[in-house]
Amino acid sequence: MYPKELGYRMPAEFEEHERTFLSWPVQESMCHPDDYDSVCKLYYAELVKAIAEFEPVTVIVDPEDIESVQAQLEETMNTAGHPIDLLAIAHNDAWLRDNGPTFIVDDKGGVAGINWKFNAWGGKYSPWDLDDALAGKLLDHYNIRRFDASIVLEGGSIHTDGEGTLLTTEECLLNDNRNSNLSKELISDLLKQYLNIRKIIWLKNGLDGDETDGHIDNIACFAAPGKIILQVCDDPDDANYEITKQAIAEIENTIDAQARKLEIIKINQPPMRKHDDNRLTLSYLNFYFVNGGIILPIFGGDAEETDRQAIATLEKAFPDRKIRTIDGMSIIKEGGNVHCTTQQMPKAKKLVK
Repeated sequence: MYPKELGYRMPAEFEEHERTFLSWPVQESMCHPDDYDSVCKLYYAELVKAIAEFEPVTVIVDPEDIESVQAQLEETMNTAGHPIDLLAIAHNDAWLRDNGPTFIVDDKGGVAGINWKFNAWGGKYSPWDLDDALAGKLLDHYNIRRFDASIVLEGGSIHTDGEGTLLTTEECLLNDNRNSNLSKELISDLLKQYLNIRKIIWLKNGLDGDETDGHIDNIACFAAPGKIILQVCDDPDDANYEITKQAIAEIENTIDAQARKLEIIKINQPPMRKHDDNRLTLSYLNFYFVNGGIILPIFGGDAEETDRQAIATLEKAFPDRKIRTIDGMSIIKEGGNVHCTTQQMPKAKKLVK
């Protein structure tokens, strides 16, 4: 049976969390393995510290790295406001948003998880066998009911409002390198069956240069039911100008599952930056909701003004949440940011076995 038939739904990320999961990087799988020590210190250790200010954290660690990670996080583990646990599971890469489970809840307070198929963003990075197996192992470790899906899907490619509406992009979900044998109609039906959503808002494209083939979590997300935050570009010479202009039109010309017109909250993109002649996907939308707060990547330098604007926009949109910033440049060369590295487990009364 599909989760929908059993009364499950995918909750919104801004709903209360039980904890956050993230994976510690594996040096040999990094795009820039010589940066391993600095990435661990400047990004992952700081991210764990930031999240633990708001909610419990479980860090998935390659078994051979347990002792070194324990040593790096020991001081934070002893002083953090919430518990930090280490869980040994072998993995290839550290983007748990994309290869981890999608948690779902039912109206009785139960939590279950969806184990999607994972193929490293269309076969871009090999090997990915350990990452494909990770979600199932995580759910089995916690004895959480597991639904093994028949579709390739990364968690960063979907956002929901928790009330039946899903945001995604055609560029990613309809890409031949994921599910070449499935039509848009079949993919839509599977999403509705697994996530219990009734309306899919399909943006055509994600941001320019995004190697994930246009993940939604770099361009748009729900702030609340009926409200979408969108990263926009006002430079006509930038490819993102037409991409975000089209996204605005697509959102303005639709309604959500509750027949509401959608309000758009705009955040200006940071200035373009490149590495080895490739555009880096700098996005304020790659932030992460935590209980009572938001973990926001900022980029400094020539982005100081847009950093300030992003903080101000989120403070206005979420007056009851603390905006906790983190250095987004310390990880961006690896291809993602805060949202890409995290996966929330929703708060529930019980786990469904």
